[in-house]
Amino acid sequence: MSSVMWFRRDLRVRDQPALRAALAEGPAAALFVVDPRLWERAGDPRRAWLAGTLRALDERLGGRLVVRYGDPVEVVPRVAREVEASSVHVSAETTPYGRRRDAAVEEALGEISWQATGSPYAVGPGRVLNGSGGPYQVFTPFAKAWRAHGWVEPAPTPRDPDLVALDSDDRATRLLDDAADTGPEGMPTPGEDAAWRRWRHFRDDLLADYDTDRDRPGVDGTSRLSPYLHLGVVHPRSLLADISDLRGTGAHTFETELAWREFYADVLWHHPDSAWADLKPALSGMRYDEPEDAIEAWRTGTTGFPIVDAGMRQLLHEGWMHNRVRMITASFLTKDLHVWWPVGARHFLDHLVDGDVASNNHGWQWVAGTGTDASPYFRVFNPITQGTRFDPGGDYVRRWVPELAHLPGALAHEPWKSDVGYEKDYPLRIVDHAEERKEALERYGAVRD
Repeated sequence: MSSVMWFRRDLRVRDQPALRAALAEGPAAALFVVDPRLWERAGDPRRAWLAGTLRALDERLGGRLVVRYGDPVEVVPRVAREVEASSVHVSAETTPYGRRRDAAVEEALGEISWQATGSPYAVGPGRVLNGSGGPYQVFTPFAKAWRAHGWVEPAPTPRDPDLVALDSDDRATRLLDDAADTGPEGMPTPGEDAAWRRWRHFRDDLLADYDTDRDRPGVDGTSRLSPYLHLGVVHPRSLLADISDLRGTGAHTFETELAWREFYADVLWHHPDSAWADLKPALSGMRYDEPEDAIEAWRTGTTGFPIVDAGMRQLLHEGWMHNRVRMITASFLTKDLHVWWPVGARHFLDHLVDGDVASNNHGWQWVAGTGTDASPYFRVFNPITQGTRFDPGGDYVRRWVPELAHLPGALAHEPWKSDVGYEKDYPLRIVDHAEERKEALERYGAVRD
C-alpha cells in the first residue's frame, strides 16, 4: 500500500506530522505541484525563494521529490493513480484559495482517502475562540487565549523515509531551474539546515536583547526566520518548544511575535474577504489618490525620505525588509501619498520572500487604520523622527542609501540640514510631510463625521 505526500507550505522533513502519517501507511510519493495560478502571480523573488527551497528539500529527501506542473485538481489524482495510492496526505491549508483548492482536489480524488494532519501554525486558525464561541477581534486577548490553548510537541523526524521513485515533468523542472537564478542578490540561503543555523545563532546570541533590538533596523536584532516560516521550512511549534524553558523578556517577546502571525492567520480564516478588502468598513468612504510618479518613487526608494528609501531598497536587494521599516514605508504610502493600502500590499507580496497574505495584508491594514487592532488613521508615522529614533546612528540609512554614506550619525536622516547633503545626487523630498499629515487628518475627519 502506498500514499502521496503533497507538500505545500510545509517544505521540511523535521517536525512534519503529515509526512509521518503518509509514511506510516508504507512507501510514499513526495509531490510538489507548481500551480500556475500561484506561480504566475508571484514575483521573481518569491519564485526564486520557492525554487531554492524545493531544491534543498529534494536534497533532504535523497533526490526523490517529484515536481509536476498544472492544476492540482488534475495533477494530484493523476499522481495518486500512478503510484496506486490509497491516500493523499497534506498539512491543512488555511488561506482562502488554499481551502477552495483543497476541497476541489479532495472531491476529485473520489475513493482515494484525503488526510490532513497539522497546519503551518502552532495552533490552527479557527481553534482559538472567545467565551461566546466566536473569533477574537483584538490581539491581546487572542494572545492570552492562544497561550492558554497551547500546542502539541514537535513530531519526531523520520530517519530514512521510504519514498517512491517517480519522474518529475520537464516543464516544472525547467520553471524551477530558471527561477532559481532570478532571486535578489541578498536573498537568504534556502533549506532546513540554513534555517536551523540561523535559529541557533538567534537563540544563543540575539534572543536575550530581542525585546529592544528588534526595533533597530541598523543592527542584527531579529530572527530573520520569516522566509523559512512562510514556506514551512521550520515550524513555529519547533521554535516554541526550543525556548519553552527560557524566562526573559526576549523569549516572551519572540513568542508574542509568533502569536501575531497566528492571529492574522486566524483573522483571515474567519474573514476571507479581508485579504484584499478593508476588514473594518469605517473608512470605506475615504478618498484616495493614484499619484503614479510618487508611487514609483516609493517603489524604487527615491522619495527623498532616507528611512523610507533605505527600506524600499533593502526590499529590492534582499527580498526582505525590517519590520519596523515596513510600518514606516507603509504609513508613508497610505498617509503621506494617500494611496489605498492594497497597492503597497501587492508590491510587497511581489518582492518579499516571506510574503504571507495574512500577515502582510493585515499588517498593511493595521497601518492604514482599516484592520483589526488597527493603528488609528490619525496616527501618522513621521519618517524623520522614526528614523532618528530607531536608527539613531544612521547606520541603516548609510548601508542602503549610498548617496548619504558621507553624512555622519543622525544627519543621514536629514540631509537637507547639511551643506553637502545632496552632493551625491540624493533626490529631494517629493512631498512635505507636515502638509500631507494635515491632509490625511482632514480626509479622516471627513469620513468620520
